[in-house]
Amino acid sequence: MNFSKRALQMQASPIRKLIPFSDEAKSKGKKVYHLNIGQPDLPTPQQFYDAVKKFTPKVLAYSHSAGLMELRQAFSQYYKKWNMDFSAEEIIVTNGGSEAIVFALSVVADPGDEILTIEPFYANYRGFCEMLNIKITAARSKAEDGYALPSKHEIESKITSKTRAILFSNPSNPTGAVYTRAEVQTLVEIAKEHDLYLISDEVYKEFTFDGLNHVSAMEFGEYDRTIIVDSISKRFSACGARIGVLATKNKEVFAQSMKFAQSRLCAPVLEQYGTIGVLNDLGGSYLEEMRQEYQRRRDAVFCELQKIEGAKMKMPKGSFYVSVELPVDDSEKFIKWMLSDFSVENETVMVAPLSGFYTNDEFGKKEIRIAYVLEPDKLKKACYILGEGVKQYRKTFMQ
Repeated sequence: MNFSKRALQMQASPIRKLIPFSDEAKSKGKKVYHLNIGQPDLPTPQQFYDAVKKFTPKVLAYSHSAGLMELRQAFSQYYKKWNMDFSAEEIIVTNGGSEAIVFALSVVADPGDEILTIEPFYANYRGFCEMLNIKITAARSKAEDGYALPSKHEIESKITSKTRAILFSNPSNPTGAVYTRAEVQTLVEIAKEHDLYLISDEVYKEFTFDGLNHVSAMEFGEYDRTIIVDSISKRFSACGARIGVLATKNKEVFAQSMKFAQSRLCAPVLEQYGTIGVLNDLGGSYLEEMRQEYQRRRDAVFCELQKIEGAKMKMPKGSFYVSVELPVDDSEKFIKWMLSDFSVENETVMVAPLSGFYTNDEFGKKEIRIAYVLEPDKLKKACYILGEGVKQYRKTFMQ
């Protein structure tokens, strides 16, 4: 029996593929600090559960394929607070932000076409493209520049006759970079000049630090070419709800996306009602308190990481990730070793190798991504263990 080329060429998740090593460590009694995945530990707001409990129909029926109108209206009002003017009729509720990305890619590109992104990028962008037989290409941002947007010339040098769209996240997963208004405008200008779609992943727009504000791609008026991807997973600590959004003012893009939305009938209905609850009933202070908490966590992680001799990084300005170059020969090998052979007082750490966040697995060979999704004291302990692991790994394998 054969497997499809699509299946064989698709990479395993760099975020999840080392889980067996974590499971084995736990089976031996080790405590593992999970900094490998963006799963917040903050409580999901009670308003989400209250709204679900209030919804007790005799039959749990399908919703509209674009989502409950009440939910789409709630999202419309929410986006207006962020200078994003979408009507309910311009919003599709999806099964998480992942499905929104797949829909967008499926609408704008055929097999063999190319999608341009900025690397390192959210690892699943590559997986989604491989699933659709689309080639992902990238302009490379650099750690020493704080992963700022590459120059316009560098980005344009990656555009070919097969390029159909620019896909990017702002704030960035995995680097924590927050693009300035000028940087977002550069991407909009490139898309306009080369007649490309712009797929803007704005899942982390509430997570900006040090007084920085998020700038949406919607603020520049290129409505026909702009597609916004969003999710409640991070901002409401509701990853398991699987509620995302594809929003566009381009009526044809919306109509073509609806063809794919109908293929899975609808997003989960109970979770749609829960989302209405948090959007309509959650107090205005929630998001600011959450932002402040993640800034505290960012500060705790960065302070501790600076103590690791040879580690290279810049202070992240948003999301809840930091990318770090470690003084090791192979970050994936190092992470496996940390889980299988190293501990401090029977505790160890799991992070994500950054090589899977590039177009080429040879890039990012010494880099890791840390998700600072634990409370500050746990983060400090985890980073201390990481630093001790680096010391021992270098003594064992590099001297």
